[in-house]
Amino acid sequence: MISATRSRLGRAAAALAALALCALALSACDSGHHGLSIVEGEPIELGELEYKVLFTRLLNIHDVEDRDYLTGQEPPQPGRSYLGVFVQIESTADEGFNEIPTDIHIVDSDEQEFEAVESESIFAVELGGELGPGDQVPALDSAAQTGPIEGSLILFDLPDEATENRPLELIIPGPDGDGRVELDI
Repeated sequence: MISATRSRLGRAAAALAALALCALALSACDSGHHGLSIVEGEPIELGELEYKVLFTRLLNIHDVEDRDYLTGQEPPQPGRSYLGVFVQIESTADEGFNEIPTDIHIVDSDEQEFEAVESESIFAVELGGELGPGDQVPALDSAAQTGPIEGSLILFDLPDEATENRPLELIIPGPDGDGRVELDI
């Protein structure tokens, strides 16, 4: 009888410990930020727009491969670099239009914020543009959609030290809170 009671108490203690560990793990995921947090490559739905960050990398204005991504941009100032975040955005709306936010930005681990740079590139996301039901960015059969990355560009001009203050997070405003995407650079 005593061993059965000890056994039940042991199982209860183990279950309680497992529950405490789950609660601790879930609270660590929040990091004190509001909204949704994911890593690059995972989709995130904010309102009626679904975003997916496909690829993030530093861009070089003197590199032939990057030239079309940086159309109209001046060479970066000393100590600064262009960062390209390549995304797909899809409207999940049944009706009406949804606006792509204009205030998408990056935050580094020091909580410094960096706004997206206007871009003339044919690969660029039109920040502030609207998507109707079933619309997507990049548009079907566009250069961005048929290109090697199959995504559209959001361009940033960052100080070099920001790329060392990782993780960098892409902040996408949504109607019910910001989405945060940890970038893989």
